[in-house]
Amino acid sequence: MDVYGLIGNPVGHSLSPPLHEAGYEELGLDARYVTFEPGKDDAIRAVEGAAALGVSGLNVTIPFKQDVLDAVDADPLAERIGAVNTVDFGPVVDGDSEASPDDPDARPVGYNTDAAGVTRAFAHHDVELDGRDAVVVGAGGAGRAAAFALADAGADVTVCNRTVSTAEALAADVPGATGTGLDALPEAVPAADVLVNATSVGMESDETPVPAELLHADLAVLDAVYTPIETRLLREAADAGATTVDGAWMLLFQGVEAFEIWTGETAPVEAMNAALRAELE
Repeated sequence: MDVYGLIGNPVGHSLSPPLHEAGYEELGLDARYVTFEPGKDDAIRAVEGAAALGVSGLNVTIPFKQDVLDAVDADPLAERIGAVNTVDFGPVVDGDSEASPDDPDARPVGYNTDAAGVTRAFAHHDVELDGRDAVVVGAGGAGRAAAFALADAGADVTVCNRTVSTAEALAADVPGATGTGLDALPEAVPAADVLVNATSVGMESDETPVPAELLHADLAVLDAVYTPIETRLLREAADAGATTVDGAWMLLFQGVEAFEIWTGETAPVEAMNAALRAELE
């Protein structure tokens, strides 16, 4: 049996177990998905312990996404983003895929599948990103992943954040991006084709990071918040005629990407999506 899992603190709220287990069941894989909650200073030891126990792969969530960089060989995207949310304990040594899994110097590979969560969620809704103007609200972990994902897909990215210096620092890392404050939203959003809310505004509250009057029918809006599924931002975007993409799609596709990295199989997206949404109802 292959064992996969999640490390974070806390992890009791995670929707990853039913998401991944639905995939294993659909494909008839002999695998299980479990959660681990190490102490907040124990991320590296947790990865090392998982390797010693023969765990095949780990997802990584708050507060460990940066910490585990020191325990893995990060792939180029994860290194650029500066965060890892998926660890694969395959037979890789310093990027050499031919290395023996018994080699004592073998290191797991770290990936960031949050970026794929963004691009695959938009692709699922037939939203073109290449050559489009995109606005990302928020410059934290989700904002970094979204900004890199959109830029790599060919979009021109503007990062708007409450703390301007943080937006500028992120934009300096993302090719062609611009960083600015939230006061730029009235100019940026009406001219944009794509909008991503990468903040927690609207999570379990009826708030929105973007005033309704800025939204328009030519906009595609992804809200990374998935509790509730229909946030005020998405509700007002739909009223404006915009294409809306709820946060569960981003959550689903980052998990789908990890599933495919670990198993080498094409993930059963419909089954995994049904399991996820059953948990969110």
